Amino acid sequence: MNELFNAINGFLSNLLFFDILFGQVEGTTIPFLVAWLIVGGVFLTLKMGFVNLKMLRHSYKIITGKYRTKEDKGLITPFESLTTALSATVGLGNIAGVAIAISIGGPGATFWMIIAGFLGMTLKFTEVTLSLQHREFLKDGTIMGGGMEYLSKGLANKGMPGFGKVLAIVFAIFMIGGAIGGGNTFQVSQALGVVQQDIPFLKEYPIVFGITLALVTGAVIIGGIKRIAHTTVKIVPTMVFIYVSASLWILITNFTQIPHAFSLIFSEAFAPTAVAGGMIGVIVQGFQRAVFSSESGLGSAGIAHAPAKVKYPVRQGLVSLYEPFIDTIIVCTMTALVIIITGVYDPANGYKELIEAQQGAALTSAAYGTVISWFPVILSISIVLFAFSTMISWSYYGERAWVYLFGSGSSIVFKLIFLSFTVLASVVSTSIMVDFSFMLILGMALPNILGLYILSGDVKKELNDYLKKLKSGELDKESI
Repeated sequence: MNELFNAINGFLSNLLFFDILFGQVEGTTIPFLVAWLIVGGVFLTLKMGFVNLKMLRHSYKIITGKYRTKEDKGLITPFESLTTALSATVGLGNIAGVAIAISIGGPGATFWMIIAGFLGMTLKFTEVTLSLQHREFLKDGTIMGGGMEYLSKGLANKGMPGFGKVLAIVFAIFMIGGAIGGGNTFQVSQALGVVQQDIPFLKEYPIVFGITLALVTGAVIIGGIKRIAHTTVKIVPTMVFIYVSASLWILITNFTQIPHAFSLIFSEAFAPTAVAGGMIGVIVQGFQRAVFSSESGLGSAGIAHAPAKVKYPVRQGLVSLYEPFIDTIIVCTMTALVIIITGVYDPANGYKELIEAQQGAALTSAAYGTVISWFPVILSISIVLFAFSTMISWSYYGERAWVYLFGSGSSIVFKLIFLSFTVLASVVSTSIMVDFSFMLILGMALPNILGLYILSGDVKKELNDYLKKLKSGELDKESI
């Protein structure tokens, strides 16, 4: 079995990360997937007229409930959809991913993470709008959305039904594997590794952690999207508040070092020192980690937003602008500043083993612990909450993909498989499974961004129509 996973990992790695420069520039490589995401983000940002800058204020008004109408259709509010999607992205990617990016690519990786977050806002807007345009209200009362729907239906409308169906099936398969691995076993193993430092009992009986987490997760996901949304709307603001508050405290108490930290970020972004691949290497690290953090371009968030109660699909797309903004531009930047100011990313400061082992969560914990001695305990609790929130959202993503392939009646089968892996991850080494699933998650970007290119005209047309109604005052008149 290990040989099979390794073989598939090798194939996907060669497919997703082959050097588009083909070794023509010594010491520099540009993985295909990174270029694919950058070009897609730039193209859509230009085509949508910088919607990621112009519409944030209007988006905030939607989130706070100003533009509700009697014709809204869906199961949960736009804000609940946003927190459900955020619960899948604000997590270990912000804690572990940022630390790994900086330890490998230096402080300059932070700059490119921010740029990736900025471009990711338009990617997210486009895929969420498409998800609402092509969502399907099923007979069991649930709503189907996401990449599976707009790839199959959207491309069918363009005269490519067969091609769209193939892309949708590949996308769904990738998502199921990614949900079980990256959205489940990786979260369990990372959270357990941190909690064991504070609770020695779990070192001897790790299965207790796995069973407990499976029971709590099961109690939420068995109830479907409404219960998931009601849970995330409470957890996400709380855990973000705790983490951001600690970050702000460290930054305020070390405010004199912030200018130097930003100076390092900008200088190392364009003229890095001792980083493999030079500037290109730093860009690659920044964009790769930003993708893991915000999931922009992967097509997953469209599933969480599909049940939103809105009249206009583009309206929920505008709400989704805040995902990469909060996740990458705010939370990741704060984490990066703390790591840079405390210096834990530098092997010379005593954290060489953690850096070499790419123990990002432990490295971030060490950074916060250098200023707030007791915070690693709070961070352990936060990591469990981050892992839990990510798991319940990704369980929904995987379950929707499963339903797309096998029908609504088999939904419970996926949920039981998902929970079984939660327990299994606490007692069995899942490193190969995690590597395999992360490749599948990244693989989602291939069919998804291809679909975004083809269908972007539909989104642009609806955005223009919406802006005309907004400017004329029609949207204000119909709101309740």
